Amino acid sequence: MGSDTTTGKAEHEAPLSLWGKVLRELKEWAVTLAVFIPLFFLFSMIFYEQRVIPSESMVPNLRVGDRVAVSKFSYGYGRYSIPWGIGRWLPLGDGRIFASDPERGDVAVFMHPHFNRVMIKRVIGLPGDRVVFRGEQMYLNGEAVQTDFVRTIRYVAHDPRGPRLSSEYRETFGDRSWLIHQYDDRGRLDNTFEFVVPEGHLLFIGDNRDNSTDGRETTGHCSPVNGVIDRAGCPLDPRIDAERASIGFVPMDHLIGRADTVILSFYRCRQEAGTECLSGRLWQGL
Repeated sequence: MGSDTTTGKAEHEAPLSLWGKVLRELKEWAVTLAVFIPLFFLFSMIFYEQRVIPSESMVPNLRVGDRVAVSKFSYGYGRYSIPWGIGRWLPLGDGRIFASDPERGDVAVFMHPHFNRVMIKRVIGLPGDRVVFRGEQMYLNGEAVQTDFVRTIRYVAHDPRGPRLSSEYRETFGDRSWLIHQYDDRGRLDNTFEFVVPEGHLLFIGDNRDNSTDGRETTGHCSPVNGVIDRAGCPLDPRIDAERASIGFVPMDHLIGRADTVILSFYRCRQEAGTECLSGRLWQGL
């Protein structure tokens, strides 16, 4: 009878040492990661990527700790579509391919025009729009935006200042609406210059109106002329640190994607007497 050389070889193999087992395990992990990371990178660049909400600027619709799915194909692809910020180091130039412009009311993710920080805000002003605030009321192209009171809520904000009493409103643009918060009747952004959005740019505003550094701030804009800000691309005032500048008007090619869904919320709230916690979410659309 013939001998089974394969079996014989296996029976006489010396057992691996601990170091040999570690090397084998590391090799298997290296092969797995070499396949998984490029696939994950491509998926994050072409389809969806996850972003974690770091601030309260979009309360009540987004809370600190929310994990948000960002659709990368919604607005087309540019240098900032590449995950992990790699695009800013590549000589790709400006512009987008397969470009599609946002709609008013979209919650969009974009790169801050003045320094390397990813932002998330709501699209309010489209190219050519005129936006101004008077006594907390927003006016779009000369008409007051419909704003309906919903309730008063007292909750513990994600900062050391303790409980906050906030008025919640529903803001409506055509057939789209969303909730906003106002908590300061004398907020510094309740009355603004008039913003005329230049071609190829957008005006972004946070839903937490008294706790959002956004397009209403003047530090990232060109200087107003006769109470109107309608230009983009001016150099920052040398007295202003880029990291402290507002976003100003955001160029279209700075878009990263549209925030579509809260995948999972790790929002935590400290309950106190007379307060309520904003509810967490699981797979909830925006």
